[in-house]
Amino acid sequence: MSKYTTGEIAKLCGVTVRTVQYYDTRGILIPSELSEGGRRLYSEEDLKRMKIICFLREVGLPLDSILQILKEEHPEKVISLLIQQQEKTLSDEISGKEKKLEKLRDLKDGLKSKAVFSLESIGDIAVFMEGKKKLKNMRWMMILTGLPVTALQWVSILFWIIKGIWWPFVVWVFVAAVWGTLVSRYYFDHVKYICPECHEVFKPTLKDAFFANHTPSARKLTCVSCGHRGYCIEVWGGDEK
Repeated sequence: MSKYTTGEIAKLCGVTVRTVQYYDTRGILIPSELSEGGRRLYSEEDLKRMKIICFLREVGLPLDSILQILKEEHPEKVISLLIQQQEKTLSDEISGKEKKLEKLRDLKDGLKSKAVFSLESIGDIAVFMEGKKKLKNMRWMMILTGLPVTALQWVSILFWIIKGIWWPFVVWVFVAAVWGTLVSRYYFDHVKYICPECHEVFKPTLKDAFFANHTPSARKLTCVSCGHRGYCIEVWGGDEK
């Protein structure tokens, strides 16, 4: 069985020799034996105990509390619960940092598309990136709900051509009209637009938005604030009531 000196166990656990010695004086980590020369020697079990002590210190427990936990009949239950809590905390921190990193990358990519940019243009990009994922999810929802409508269209046309039965096509026209109206209203209720001139975020009327020329990410509109008419950037606006 391996034996470790004070220096060796300190190095393996990433602490100082003085820390190991202090834990001995406090009765938290007592060496399994002493050498003939009086040197502390630690076993594999001591090493495991030391790693547990270091973990408990990292999660903020004072030494007195650690000593009490290790004296429990089943200390592993308490330690297991602390590990679960620490795991969740670290997972939440990682998730939060990944989201911040994604926003920074999106902002950097957005700035690349602007030869000259100002604080206003950075604000526009920030607004756009903030709801980018929600906007994408809504568009996918529209596509998925439109698939059955498209399928009904082709089935109705085939029935008309092959069987000479026209009424399924009439049903499709009615369904498509209802679907188109509901989806359009839902979509324009959940988006807003950024004016490139005054940087105002505004919501146009349903009629103006529906009939405007557009690209996948912009729509030609008249700003309700400054009156500028041009392509305005589409952003998420569904969180506001």
